[in-house]
Amino acid sequence: MAYYDNILELDTSLMGNGLRIGIVMSRFNIDVSEGLLGACTAELIKQGVLEADMLLLTVPGALEIPIALQKMAMSDQYDALIALGAVIRGDTYHFEIVANESARGLASVALECDIPIANGILTTESEDQALARMTQKGIDAAQAALEMANLTLKLDEIDQSTDV
Repeated sequence: MAYYDNILELDTSLMGNGLRIGIVMSRFNIDVSEGLLGACTAELIKQGVLEADMLLLTVPGALEIPIALQKMAMSDQYDALIALGAVIRGDTYHFEIVANESARGLASVALECDIPIANGILTTESEDQALARMTQKGIDAAQAALEMANLTLKLDEIDQSTDV
């Protein structure tokens, strides 16, 4: 739907046909991570991404996710990447460090490597909150990755068509 009559607007799309998606999942808080993964991959498949076009890497925790994403991004084999994990508040300041630095790492990789990365890392006050939110967060991460992959592909087409 166009918002302005005289301005070109690219439509959004969740179509996954032909897209290659890399997923990095933390093994810390594994029950929540696996719930995120199940919802995420089910949504990717629902939108047309083939299982053969997905690659899953697992890492120890949320702080290790950015380095694995960076390696995947640098391979130029993926249209989008997804980070999955759960950082659950404990009794120490460690929660803030892990939550903030993992998010900073994702943004840094996305910008440096010019690839969409969906942040599916939950940051919650309790395991109960994480379990209650994992399904929707997994779906949201899949949809964000697909929408941004399609958008960047469209922008690349526009750039190529205007090159002299």
